[in-house]
Amino acid sequence: MTHNGYADTSEARQALHHRTQSVVMASQVFSGAGLAAGVTVGALLAQDMLGTSSLSGLPSALFTAGSAGTALVVGHLSQRLGRRAGLTAGYAAGALGGAGVVAAAALDNVVLLLACLFVYGAGTATNLQARYAGADLAEPDRRGRAVSAVLVATTAGAVIGPNLVASTGRAAQHFHIPALAGPFALASLAYAIAGTILFALLRPDPLRVSSALRTPTPGNLGAPARPARSAAAGVAAGAATMILTQLVMVAVMTMTPIHMKAHGHDLAATGLVISVHIAAMYLPSPITGILVDRVGRTPVAVGAGITLLAAGVVSATAPDDSVPLLTVALALLGLGWNLGLVSGTAMITDAAPVETRAGIQGTIDLCIALAGAGGGVASGIIMTATSYATLSVGGGLLALAVIPFVVSAARRAVPG
Repeated sequence: MTHNGYADTSEARQALHHRTQSVVMASQVFSGAGLAAGVTVGALLAQDMLGTSSLSGLPSALFTAGSAGTALVVGHLSQRLGRRAGLTAGYAAGALGGAGVVAAAALDNVVLLLACLFVYGAGTATNLQARYAGADLAEPDRRGRAVSAVLVATTAGAVIGPNLVASTGRAAQHFHIPALAGPFALASLAYAIAGTILFALLRPDPLRVSSALRTPTPGNLGAPARPARSAAAGVAAGAATMILTQLVMVAVMTMTPIHMKAHGHDLAATGLVISVHIAAMYLPSPITGILVDRVGRTPVAVGAGITLLAAGVVSATAPDDSVPLLTVALALLGLGWNLGLVSGTAMITDAAPVETRAGIQGTIDLCIALAGAGGGVASGIIMTATSYATLSVGGGLLALAVIPFVVSAARRAVPG
């Protein structure tokens, strides 16, 4: 039996899954650099152009808001036309936004800056949506590892990106552009390369093949559907895990560069802390994937909440001049996010019917991005009104809400 040019045998399915993983992972190396470069200096660029630190969380809010809209569009476009079309369009938008930020900085145009930061968020959404492509053809007991393989590929670019802040800044100044705009030029190029890789090589489309395999035919009876109540519970558990961990991570991460600058740390130190943070977001993924598949989705999600609380406590108690302790705190923050993302993604992929899977995933990523946008806006206000320590501890306590919600929702779900 052939589906969308793909021969339906277990060997062919495994080979296609591995090929899909390789293509998506290659694109993620570049998109990771695009994601990390802008995150590192976005708040600092806004602070310089706006002339105040109270609105320095605005860039994070804008590109996470842009990420929210893009997540919905990419999800529904992927449902209609396949992962290749959705992901390519998302990266193209992210590249355009990054180029626009560079132009806005060169022109000292705040309105253009804010608009382009919103568009730049498309790259963030697409980077996250790519993890679903890696799991489309994975067997249920290997979905955690399938998701983690895509995430870990982001690590190389994500670690390199922040450490290129100084060099890209010097390159920007050579062209009489503000130094803090340099990383956004890198981001634009990286997103463009990621989109080109997917457009050229993601064939046949994994979501379309997966959908065809689930459609009953004389040669393919399809996989049994989950009961609606069970599916809804699984989706709710995964969504809650990812939404809460995203909100807490964005809030604390966004204000860390501002906190460090206020206490005399230079861009090199900030870049180091953020690069370790982003490495912790992605590098543990292989181990997280194994834990999700072997120990279970719910225990790993519970671990996410506990780890984020630990991150909040360490960052709140770290001396202002201690780069090592801030690095540990941000590493824990990234690890907690990783545990939540991999376990939550596996829950949703388990529960969502393939016929509507990409649309559901896009809607949930919309909610995740909105939570991040809220965290970005609130972080600046909270830190200005109180302190970085209060923000950190408050975020850690909020993360504990993952535990009762996920355990309760998981009890209503039937493992699958």
